Amino acid sequence: MVAEEWGRGVGPPAIIRPVRALIGGPPVPVPDSQVLDSRVVFAFLLTVAAGLSTGLGSVLGLFNRGFSPRVLSIALSFSAGVMLYVSFVEILPKARVILSGPLGNQPGHALAVLALFAGMGAIALIDRLLPLPETALSPALQASRDRDPQSKANLLRTGLFSALAIAIHNFPEGLLTFLGALSSPRLGIGIAIAIAIHNIPEGLAVSAPIYYATGSRRQAFWISMASGMAEPLGALVGYLFLRSVLTDTLLGLVFASVAGVMIYICFDELLPTAQRLASHHHLMIGGVLAGMAVMSISLVLLG
Repeated sequence: MVAEEWGRGVGPPAIIRPVRALIGGPPVPVPDSQVLDSRVVFAFLLTVAAGLSTGLGSVLGLFNRGFSPRVLSIALSFSAGVMLYVSFVEILPKARVILSGPLGNQPGHALAVLALFAGMGAIALIDRLLPLPETALSPALQASRDRDPQSKANLLRTGLFSALAIAIHNFPEGLLTFLGALSSPRLGIGIAIAIAIHNIPEGLAVSAPIYYATGSRRQAFWISMASGMAEPLGALVGYLFLRSVLTDTLLGLVFASVAGVMIYICFDELLPTAQRLASHHHLMIGGVLAGMAVMSISLVLLG
């Protein structure tokens, strides 16, 4: 079943081996090595591109003297709309289909839902142990007014802590982008776009406070980039550890659980921050709807 998703008879990528993993599911044939390599390279490059968008947000923040709360609110809510659409319309249904193959319709559906909420629970636990600061974007908006040493020290701590927290949150997103692109280039592109858009404000949130605390654009940029590179790192670690045991069942579980992660991030981080920054809640709603519309049109055009 999943083999069809790899491209009309091409077979699954190298990440799936003809073995029976600890978590059930039939083995699938190994494709030609050239197809194998091209799929893996494409998936990894998509993940790198999504991570690099953090650097784009950093550059926009470092070379823009004014920060518009209205623009940031639209960007965050647009990103949330993209991620919610991809999660509910693309990723979760695909997880259900994949799991229904080896397990049957009802057990597959039930396991997909269970994995979805397990993903939400996992990221909620991470968020509790290492939360993203609720005012992560506030330093970017107010930093230019703070000049005393204590304010600079607080800004530096905020920026570094935000970078660490964002890197940890980005790790599973990189794994999802990578596996999604291996499963279907169309799905991978959709996931990468959603994550890339949501990474841009994160780059701003990291780089602006560090720049105003240190006065170094270079340092602010590279620290911001390092947090974004957690995504290709997640892809690499996932490939190395899962390539010999990844079956249909495990792939479906990963898809559903990371969809849960993305949904949680939208409701816990993106939408509340967009609401605080917006002059009116209709601005946030418009951004969400626009994100969903653009993502749906993009996926239709991608075929």
